[in-house]
Amino acid sequence: MNSLFKKAIAEGIGTFVLVFVACGVAALTGGSLVATSLAFGLSIVAMAYSIGRVSGCHVNPAVSLGCLLTKRMSGKEFLVYVISQLIGGTAGALVLFGIFEKTYITIGGNACNYAVGFSENGLIPGGIVGALIVEAVLTCIFVYTILNVTDEKAGTGKIAGIVIGLTLTLVHLVGIGLTGTSVNPARSIATALADLIYKGRTEAVLQVWMFVAAPLVGAAVAAFFYKVLNTEKG
Repeated sequence: MNSLFKKAIAEGIGTFVLVFVACGVAALTGGSLVATSLAFGLSIVAMAYSIGRVSGCHVNPAVSLGCLLTKRMSGKEFLVYVISQLIGGTAGALVLFGIFEKTYITIGGNACNYAVGFSENGLIPGGIVGALIVEAVLTCIFVYTILNVTDEKAGTGKIAGIVIGLTLTLVHLVGIGLTGTSVNPARSIATALADLIYKGRTEAVLQVWMFVAAPLVGAAVAAFFYKVLNTEKG
């Protein structure tokens, strides 16, 4: 089997698991801060030690962008990864929301990634701008950590998956009360589409652009800092 095709399948599976499990926990627990944060982090740990050796376990277009900008993957690989992540994530969301629809479980919490920052709660000063900044900063932290712990020179190969999972947990602990936390365009697009299809709600779809743009900007900034700080000068 073609190596890139294997990576594509792995990325699709990994993103499916992330969305199905983590967003499922978010919905079932009403967006519990600790439970949801741990669900996202542990999903990444599980996938890192299963599909990681196949594709690197990006399961996130922002992570893939960071790898592209640091020349760890080609443009072709990047496109294949992103398409696979979107397909896998959307499949996970459709299955999850479909199960909830059949069992009459209410989708709650931040499963759909609504940005509470500029809604009636008004938690983020600056509204949309504040939400964009939060998502960009959190993604930058996440991707910057990934780029460093997966660097061959770091010597953290065996524990990289744990560090990455804990970092994702950390950014969710910070961001859930602000934006619901995305830091992953595939996860946000997937649940927004599922919410529209099953519930006919448009809130998530109308807001999803933020959860695509901000994480990609954050990933680009992370790649910039990584290249500046990790470049050795003779």
